[in-house]
Amino acid sequence: MQCPYCQTPLLASATECLSCRLTFARTQVLLGVMPRLTPTISDTTRSLKPQEHTRIRRRIERIQRRFPQVVLQVVMNCFPPTYSFKLYTFWIFNGTAIAGKARRGRNNHALLLLIDPDRGEASIMPGYGLEPFLKIGALDHLLDLAGPAWSAGEWSEGIEQVLDGLDKLLESQGNLVENELLSASDF
Repeated sequence: MQCPYCQTPLLASATECLSCRLTFARTQVLLGVMPRLTPTISDTTRSLKPQEHTRIRRRIERIQRRFPQVVLQVVMNCFPPTYSFKLYTFWIFNGTAIAGKARRGRNNHALLLLIDPDRGEASIMPGYGLEPFLKIGALDHLLDLAGPAWSAGEWSEGIEQVLDGLDKLLESQGNLVENELLSASDF
């Protein structure tokens, strides 16, 4: 894990970056008011048609039926170029409590797919409970696969490619993810 502001390596248990002193509270001061988001898929850019929303929502529901503890959130929003996209991803992920306020730390099995069409950037952030199984390189590869569709303005197609890849990635980790999800739900 790295600080989303200065990229200094951090322990998962760190409450602030030892280098730049960033905390979530300071992120809120830097970035201001959280955009209003809707559960599962939130498109403040209005880049997706209603039927695309429906298709993506159904795809997410299928994944969540296979992996019931996993909570997926897709967000399309435009951010000012002032700060790094990683900082905005951190802010949205932690500020919206995608998995719910009670599911923190190793019990957090949320996945955020954040896309900014204006900046041409996207990221995937897993909760701490999924981080050991979903490596950054594999998640970045999914974004790379969706890149051509997104470059052509085919937002729905790219999102569905990422979701298909996430489904396969979770399945490939099969027993490891399933055992972790089961043990985390014991608490």
